[in-house]
Amino acid sequence: MTRLAATRWTAAADLGYNPTAQLSEHPQPAMELVVLVDERNNVVGTMPKGEVHQARTPLHRAFSSFIFRARDRHLLLQQRSRKKRTWPLMWSNSCCGHPGPGESNLDAARRRLRDELALEPILLEEVAPYRYCFTRDGTMENEICPILVGLVEREPRINPDEVEAIRWSEWPDFLRAIERNPEQYSEWCIEEARILAGTPRCHEILRL
Repeated sequence: MTRLAATRWTAAADLGYNPTAQLSEHPQPAMELVVLVDERNNVVGTMPKGEVHQARTPLHRAFSSFIFRARDRHLLLQQRSRKKRTWPLMWSNSCCGHPGPGESNLDAARRRLRDELALEPILLEEVAPYRYCFTRDGTMENEICPILVGLVEREPRINPDEVEAIRWSEWPDFLRAIERNPEQYSEWCIEEARILAGTPRCHEILRL
């Protein structure tokens, strides 16, 4: 049985994390580093992406993007790859990821959209803040995770190491689906969608 717990505003210090001990003086060039932060989003260190998600994950920077098809404003949903350590095979928003040291959220989102879906957005904006912490199957997600909204003109090509499947959904249908069948979607995707439903800039982009 899946064990699911939700918490809010969990400080890195509360997780027994020592940022000084985790700083990488000589990271390998190919190593993707995650930026560790305090509750005010001040940088306290870095950690290899492959090591950061644990039973008690330190707070770190991330982003979530909701990407819409320009011609009809349908939302791109992805089913997370079975190979992922966190939330495998769960349906979620278009693309998530982590900005590296010195990388903006927008640049990180563009990088991950290319890597996961071979997409180049014609519009991409950060429209709302978000902070969350959830645990599933013994692994915690603990992130300061602003929400981005974008438009694309091309169809995606999935990277099977990152994405299991995709589908397009009309925005109102998706909002109904997360209320009707919340167990099918990641918890952060549900909360972020509710935030976007009340965000004026998202309404402008979707022409609602």
